[in-house]
Amino acid sequence: MYAVIRTGGKQYRVAPGDTLKIETTAHQDGTVEFSDILAVSGEAGKFEGDLNGAKVTASVVGEGRGDKILVFKLKRKKQYKKMQGHRQNYVEVKINDIFVNGKSLK
Repeated sequence: MYAVIRTGGKQYRVAPGDTLKIETTAHQDGTVEFSDILAVSGEAGKFEGDLNGAKVTASVVGEGRGDKILVFKLKRKKQYKKMQGHRQNYVEVKINDIFVNGKSLK
């Protein structure tokens, strides 16, 4: 059983018990609820047709910052060089449950 969720402009395939790093989102009391569900599969090869009220709940494991990415710009023969670094914030979450039509798919 798994679900495909969309958060932070990306799509993730998640199942109960999975741990993943997503872009920083607001969370309350250490829990996150994803309501933008693209697909849900309860059995291998079969997808749920009606996704009304579908949601995925997760608990926050930790927060942090990713590895540094260097951006280097150069215009040759013009003496233009620019280097910039970036570290993306993330929240690490553990998927607890997948709900479809008020029923848990554990």
